[in-house]
Amino acid sequence: MTPTFSYSDLLPLGDDTTSYRSLGKDGVSSVKHGDKTFLEITPEAITHLTETALHDISHFLRPAHLQQLANILKDPEASPNDRFVALDLLKNANIAAGGVLPMCQDTGTAIVMGKKGQHVLTQSKDEVAVAQGVYDAYTKLNLRYSQMAPITMWEEKNTGNNLPAQIEIFADTEHPDQYSFLFVAKGGGSANKSYLYQETKAVLNPASFYPWLEEKMRSLGTAACPPYHLAIVIGGTSAEHTVKTAKLASTKYLDSLPTSGDAATGHGFRDLEMEEEVLKLTRTLGIGAQFGGKYFCHDVRVIRLPRHGASLPISIAVSCSADRQVKAKITHEGILSVHPLLVPAAVVDGPHDRAGDGVQAFGAAHGCAPSACSAYSASSSTVMARPRWGVKPWRPPIVTMAPAWHPIVRLTRPRSSPPARHEARPARQVASASQAAPADPP
Repeated sequence: MTPTFSYSDLLPLGDDTTSYRSLGKDGVSSVKHGDKTFLEITPEAITHLTETALHDISHFLRPAHLQQLANILKDPEASPNDRFVALDLLKNANIAAGGVLPMCQDTGTAIVMGKKGQHVLTQSKDEVAVAQGVYDAYTKLNLRYSQMAPITMWEEKNTGNNLPAQIEIFADTEHPDQYSFLFVAKGGGSANKSYLYQETKAVLNPASFYPWLEEKMRSLGTAACPPYHLAIVIGGTSAEHTVKTAKLASTKYLDSLPTSGDAATGHGFRDLEMEEEVLKLTRTLGIGAQFGGKYFCHDVRVIRLPRHGASLPISIAVSCSADRQVKAKITHEGILSVHPLLVPAAVVDGPHDRAGDGVQAFGAAHGCAPSACSAYSASSSTVMARPRWGVKPWRPPIVTMAPAWHPIVRLTRPRSSPPARHEARPARQVASASQAAPADPP
């Protein structure tokens, strides 16, 4: 009997329910050729989107992530260590949202995945436009350059602009009139906790799998700054596809996968029941949010993939407390990106008529004068850019969520007179928000 032909994407995603904000329509137009309408996009539009996305993920965390941190403070089962870390991360998020210091000193490798619809027209090599946006973001903002260029097998040199970026662009026939993107800034800590294990069917049963998984999760440790967003992928048509799926799952990009399998097509699916079981397991490890406790992980994603009968690749990956990724797209409506939460402190007290109320409540609880909180709220979207030649300009003291004793205020206090425009500041004077957020005053 001839087998029935059936097809499905290996990772069939559902509808995109993301809420986007508009970045304008500059460089985006609709053109007719025959009986078809095409979306025409200039390189400048792609560059602008890339720069904006990398700015946003360097300074703002997604609302759901911030809410998970706030929930730790409210959980009576959370350990004092858990609450200490959660509070510190919320303070750090508020400082980073000022648009000057990034949320982490490791500002990551820029990773960009694009899906280009068949009715999208561009004028040049899109990878160059994306790379230009990466360059602009890292050279204008206070972002560290981390990329090492190999000169010989043993000699390396920092590229001085955080290029090259990992840029991958795919064809998209399901959405012909849009160009969609995923932007990620992946730090070395969480990247180092991406693992591939070549196992056998012997672990494909609950009695064997959960003890195996507990051992592997303990080996993750705390070097990548938990609480983590943990992703586990079981199976895969190749080792590299399994690892890549785990990375995408850790960004929530695959959340709309089906929740059950299909014998006819073999597509991948999310196992929601196992996600709950693994999350419970992480909360019994005792590792907690870095120093012991319950919150080793915020949440878990488990994805099951088809496999060759002789192979069972399993990958584990994490997204750390600098949970930096954002979805964006360009359509006939213009350039669209996810709207960041500009005032992270608002999650602490719940919804407010005005975001500034949340900032003031948060600041009052943790030693911040109301005037400083108001000034912070008003300036939360300010971006301090470098001059074109890459020298950081003199600037006055920054008013942030931090109280007066906070080292960030001392760090950015001006000299007796502004330096000359050509005078470069020492590199060590550029700190990250994560380096400048102690939990309590001395």
